[in-house]
This record gives sequence, C-alpha cells and structure tokens, in this order.
Amino acid sequence: MIPAGHPAVPPPRIGVLLVNLGTPDGPDARSVKRYLAEFLSDPRVVEIPQIAWQPILRGIILNTRPKKSAHAYAQVWSDDGSPLAAVTKAQALALKDAFGPEVMVDWAMRYGNPAISDRLRAMKDAGCERILVAPLYPQYCAATTATANDKAFAALAAMRWQPALRTLPPYYDDPAYIDTLADNVRKGLSALDFVPDAVIASFHGMPQRTLELGDPYHCHCRKTARLLGEALGMEMTVAFQSRFGRAKWLEPATDTTLEAMPARGIRKVAIVAPGFSADCLETLEELAIRGRESFVASGGTDFAYLPCLNDTAEGIEMLRTLLSRELEGWRRAA
Repeated sequence: MIPAGHPAVPPPRIGVLLVNLGTPDGPDARSVKRYLAEFLSDPRVVEIPQIAWQPILRGIILNTRPKKSAHAYAQVWSDDGSPLAAVTKAQALALKDAFGPEVMVDWAMRYGNPAISDRLRAMKDAGCERILVAPLYPQYCAATTATANDKAFAALAAMRWQPALRTLPPYYDDPAYIDTLADNVRKGLSALDFVPDAVIASFHGMPQRTLELGDPYHCHCRKTARLLGEALGMEMTVAFQSRFGRAKWLEPATDTTLEAMPARGIRKVAIVAPGFSADCLETLEELAIRGRESFVASGGTDFAYLPCLNDTAEGIEMLRTLLSRELEGWRRAA
C-alpha cells in the first residue's frame, strides 16, 4: 500500500526508443549551423583532438558549410519537416501498438530534436522501468551506433532512479533484414521502365582510419551487400558516399563510381542505400538528385534511386521482428 502523501507512482511499463542520426530544426543556415556544431563536435564523429579541431570547426567550417547544406536541405524538406525526422516519427507511430499495451514506443535523434535525454526522461516519468534503445543503423559504426548509445548512457548517469537498459545490436546480416531489403529492391527494380546495367549499394562513408582502428563498419557493409546480392541473384557494386575533409575515406567513392560507369559502357544504373533505415538528405539529395546529375552528365542514360524501407508495411514488420526479439524476457516479466 502506498502511504498517504507519497508521490504518485505510474504503473511499470517498458519503453522502446527508436534513434536515428539527427536533423536541423529547419532548412535555414542558422538551424543547420546549430545542428552541425553539435554533430561535428562529437569526438566519435571527428576523431581529432578537440584543441586542434575546434578552431577549424568554429573558424572555417561553421562559417562556410551551413549555407550550402541549408540549400541541400531545402530541396528535400516537406510540410512534415525533415525527411529523416518525419520517417522516424512515422516508424514509431506504426509500432505504437505492436508490443502490447505495457510497451511504450517513442523516437529521438542523436543530434538535434527530439533529444535522446529528453525522451528517456519522459519514458521514465511515464513508468518505463526497462527501456530498449534502438539505434536504427543496420551496420555498426562507432560514429553512429556507439555515439547514440553513449548519449543514452550519459542520460542515465544523471538519473537517481535509473531504468534498466538494453540496446539493439547491429542487424547487417539478420535474415529478417536481408529478406525484407531484397524484397524491397526487387519490387523497386520491377517497377522501372529500364533494366539496369548495374545496381549500386551505396553506404555512408567513413574515414579509412576507422577501419584500421578496428571499427567493423566496412566489413558489415560488405557482408550486407554480399548477402543482398545473393538474395537477388546478382552482383552488387559497393560504394561509399558523403566524403568530408582531406582524410582518406573508404573506397570506392559513390560519386566517382557513378561518373566512371558510362565510359565503361554502363549507362543504366539503379542505386540503393542499405545502410539507411530511412530516407534523408544523404539519399534524397546526394544520391537521387546529385547522383543522377553527375551520372547523366558523364554519359549515363537511365538512373533510378530506390527508396529505403522507411515506414513501409514490410519495413515496419522487419523492425517489429528485431525489436520483439530484444524484448524477450522483459515482456513476460512485466
């Protein structure tokens, strides 16, 4: 029995927090500058001593890059806001009742809003004594998966009454993911009015030194592409996009791969982005818009970008399968 005057205690619940990278609050230079300042100040993202990096970031990058990035964001922004935020929110809403009434599903961004710490606190206040933090990155990378988990752990460090925490492991070779991804690509290819000479699997790039330091990301990407190709019965061309700065990055680069293909007789191309759980700036602007432009300018005739799984029924069912597995034991004990 709760004694008289005791603060109200909500009934115990379980939380699932979907986490993605992040987005500015608007497609304007000021919002983008604020977002990039947080993103590029993360030592997991830029592994340069801060005493050397911050003067470059504050003195050069944040005074030049926001305007260019804001223009790119404006090309993909919608009435629902950033594509990444809109899709992640839609994924959370689609999973709202997927695990029973005792499980609360929410979403957050590693950089920008809604913040991981804010949503974890809201879940705890709502009675969530056990929370599954789910970074929606199929392939593990310290600059994505690890930093999302870091932020969640830091939020718990500030709590007196901490909920129990689990994190979603990478699912780069999970049959549920590969099968759903293959079905999505198969449907996308069948809807085209041309037959591609090549299908490119474009993953977000990382500096080469991350591989040398032991990050498994490159191997995870390669295995995803191999398994996807086997499921589709075709060879995938693997490439890495979004290079930044002067350091050597994982190769081959997506942009140079696209530009070189027409000269080799590859004039019809389809491109997929298996490392992204939701379409975003890097897929809708960098691949679908700039990728097409550079490919056609180099002599290509047909180009198609195939969307991510996003909040499709098949994509949501895949997430439900992965998350249900990680919730085993908790729901029975709740």
